[in-house]
Amino acid sequence: MRKYIEKAMTFAEYVELIDGLLAEGKTTGPIQSDEMFRYAKLNRQRMKRLEKTVELEAEAGDELAHLDADQYWLVITEGWCGDAAQNIPVIEKLASANERIETKYILRDEYPELIEQFLTNGSRSIPVLIAIDKASSRVLGRWGSRPSAAQELFTELRSLGREKNDINEKLQRWYNDDRGRSLQFEIAELARSWTAKRAAAGEGI
Repeated sequence: MRKYIEKAMTFAEYVELIDGLLAEGKTTGPIQSDEMFRYAKLNRQRMKRLEKTVELEAEAGDELAHLDADQYWLVITEGWCGDAAQNIPVIEKLASANERIETKYILRDEYPELIEQFLTNGSRSIPVLIAIDKASSRVLGRWGSRPSAAQELFTELRSLGREKNDINEKLQRWYNDDRGRSLQFEIAELARSWTAKRAAAGEGI
């Protein structure tokens, strides 16, 4: 995993890339169209709003604060992705709870062989967060690509044959109501298991 960490961006670099492309009427990835640009522009606005409004849940923050080994959180993403826009600001808020956590961002379509290792129900869905132990470069675990309740809603709506726009609208309402809480608790719970996995490997806690 080290080669991907070396090629990955900081959050600031990721945002700078998105903003630079938007200024040119573009987005990340090989598919460039007016529709993709509109998605990217809308999702950048959502990110800005969430960066200002997401609040760290005390219980989740406390869980992450107890991590005492350095980790990378490598996030596979793209600028046009609605789920990435909704979840990345929350991931950044969680990472801020512990200086031992360093987030890195890498584009899915630039490294297709990476996402193939971390499929979600057989699909290349994003975002995907990969927790990596800094000392050993060993993968401790992963999360993606939506909070479980949002994924259940998506699966239900798709099974009912709902149109893409209808599904996206209902998911957006779910995200607005949830305000990042579900993701915070899911990752906090996973972080506990990542620490246990590291300890079981004899790497300390």
